[in-house]
Amino acid sequence: MQTISKTKKIILSALLLTLTIILARFLSIKTQFIAISFSFVPILLSAIWLGPKYTVIISGFADLIGAILFPFGEFFIGFTISSVISGLIYGLILHKKQGEFTKKQILVRLIIASSIVTIFVNMILNTLWLVIMYDKAFIVLLGARAVKELIVLPVQVVTMFLVYQGLNPITKKYLF
Repeated sequence: MQTISKTKKIILSALLLTLTIILARFLSIKTQFIAISFSFVPILLSAIWLGPKYTVIISGFADLIGAILFPFGEFFIGFTISSVISGLIYGLILHKKQGEFTKKQILVRLIIASSIVTIFVNMILNTLWLVIMYDKAFIVLLGARAVKELIVLPVQVVTMFLVYQGLNPITKKYLF
């Protein structure tokens, strides 16, 4: 796999940023304490194709732009920090500068990256932000959020693996 030109990276970043905002703000299920969406798909694709630097920028801007233009509840900078940390973790684990991963390697890396983000960012850090915002008990919120995250984790890994495998021939032909 060859590298992507700077122009293609910028265009792809804009498309993935837009798709992230649409999936997170319009095509999601949200309650005060739990959100379910497929906004992870463009973030993970960014991590695989573009690396950590672009993924951090896309994750951070997607959260900020989404919160400003299409707010859901009050804005809290902690969730933007969580988005940036998630983008960094995904980018560091899923991006390969030269060549490409085998199917087994990408699956293992998806499991590792998604598990780290699920446990440390989604369950612990985001629950902490909710405790700070709403003055609720950490353990009570963590219980409900942990159940959701543990159900969503395998769905996320399988979805991303299938999307990546489906897009891989197209990206080889047109992107690289």
